[in-house]
Amino acid sequence: MVTLCHEFQSDLYPFTSHYLDINGFKMHYIDEGSGPPFLMLHGNPTWSFFYRNIIKEISSTHRCIAPDHLGCGLSDKPQNYQYNLQNHLDNIIYLIEQLNITKFNLIVHDWGGTIGMGLAGLYPDKINKIIVLNSTAFVDPDIPKRINILRLPLLGEIAIRKFNVFARYATFMATEKGLSETVLRGFLFPYDNYHNRIAIHRFVKDIPMTKRDSSFSLLQEIERRLSLLKDKQMLILWGAKDFCFNVHFYNRWKAFFPDAKYYLFENGGHYLLEDEMDKIMPLIKAHIGLDS
Repeated sequence: MVTLCHEFQSDLYPFTSHYLDINGFKMHYIDEGSGPPFLMLHGNPTWSFFYRNIIKEISSTHRCIAPDHLGCGLSDKPQNYQYNLQNHLDNIIYLIEQLNITKFNLIVHDWGGTIGMGLAGLYPDKINKIIVLNSTAFVDPDIPKRINILRLPLLGEIAIRKFNVFARYATFMATEKGLSETVLRGFLFPYDNYHNRIAIHRFVKDIPMTKRDSSFSLLQEIERRLSLLKDKQMLILWGAKDFCFNVHFYNRWKAFFPDAKYYLFENGGHYLLEDEMDKIMPLIKAHIGLDS
């Protein structure tokens, strides 16, 4: 383990880094605090930095585990790795096995929703409470044109990896309130060159929209297993102004989990934790049994 020394580390990301070997590649994760484990899964193009404020708030009472998917954040970014949903899911399964986590709370966002609910569906007995931020875990044909065009061969790779379109544009398209210069640098820090943006591109490429897509059958299975989680205490927190996972997806979660607690933030975007943290944190604390 090492302690980070990045310029944003002292104020925004004051955590100790840990690494897990995945077939010769290092997967970075945060493991802060003690108490009931709380697994936090990020999406694309973010990393564990996305959960920094939650970790600071609850690590005094909960063990906060926030991995960076391979290719993301401070994890290795191999150029010869198969970045797909199955491998990302397998890596998280391996992580909780190696950390000997037998019961945990779960919070998910973006691709973390698909990966996390895939994990939960395979091991429902390990799951305590679930918190869902703007994400999906089911088949749906709705995709913004601006993202769908980035799935095109060659064009998507050039735009995302050479010109950093996906990560950089997300820093202002995914938030309604905007990011400070320091926070913006924190989000973009791991994706500073063509080599380091490979997973961002492959995540987009792997979006399972049709049966022709390699991860489509796995997504169908993840959706099927959502029924195994209907007895879990679930909190759904949603930014209504998300350009990607819009209110349509929010309503679909409602259909799958009608007994969950739902909160729609009219002025929240895709990076909901950046836009509405002051309102969200008391809800999260109440959900996991802490005073707000």
